Amino acid sequence: MKIYIGKPRDHWISPYTIMDYAFFWTDWSKCSRDRRIRSLEEESTYVEHPAWVERWSDRLTPVCRAIAWALDRVHPPINYVKIDYWDTWSMDHALSPVILPMLKQLKATQHGAGYVDDDDVPDHLKSTAAPAKENEWDTDANHFARWEYVLDEMIFAFTCKVDDSWEEEFRSGDIDMLWVPVDKDGNEVPRGEHKHYQMKDGPKNTYKCDYEGMRVVEARIQNGFRLFGKYYQALWD
Repeated sequence: MKIYIGKPRDHWISPYTIMDYAFFWTDWSKCSRDRRIRSLEEESTYVEHPAWVERWSDRLTPVCRAIAWALDRVHPPINYVKIDYWDTWSMDHALSPVILPMLKQLKATQHGAGYVDDDDVPDHLKSTAAPAKENEWDTDANHFARWEYVLDEMIFAFTCKVDDSWEEEFRSGDIDMLWVPVDKDGNEVPRGEHKHYQMKDGPKNTYKCDYEGMRVVEARIQNGFRLFGKYYQALWD
């Protein structure tokens, strides 16, 4: 598998941008290029573009389109994906090392939160457990906590998929198994009189496994994958 995906490129240059920088000394240009969040007092002194700028912007639009067309061909988007035949032998394992770091980066850099159903989170994170909202259109106090929980469950699931060593904490001891000759009913018989073998514990077998505890983790992993599918379209920053 080889993946090369470049940074999204937008070669569009607005005609207003051209006008703003061409007439950089004017008050309306300075106001337009000021990207700060303005106070109410500053808003009252904001200078709009003069009417002639609007007319010239229409005339410059074809030029801007031509520039964008040329730059799109000089610097085309990089979007190359090559799948080898062995990548689909175990596609879930092949994709997990790609998905996991993306989920971690999304959690570290996110600026918003997807809407999460109460059914997908513990009781203390439900919207019904949050204080009453001041306005109906407000998000409740647990809105962002619910999304954090969903991201954490996704990350947990893919972490376990990438590295299955988590299973070892539920296992202990050494395995010593023997193939024992048995009859058709499963009873041990001397060699030569048997038609079947059955695997049984050897004298040095000390292996133990907490299957119940393992099933709890496996259920959490499956839930993380379920949440990944359900909220896939909310995975954006």
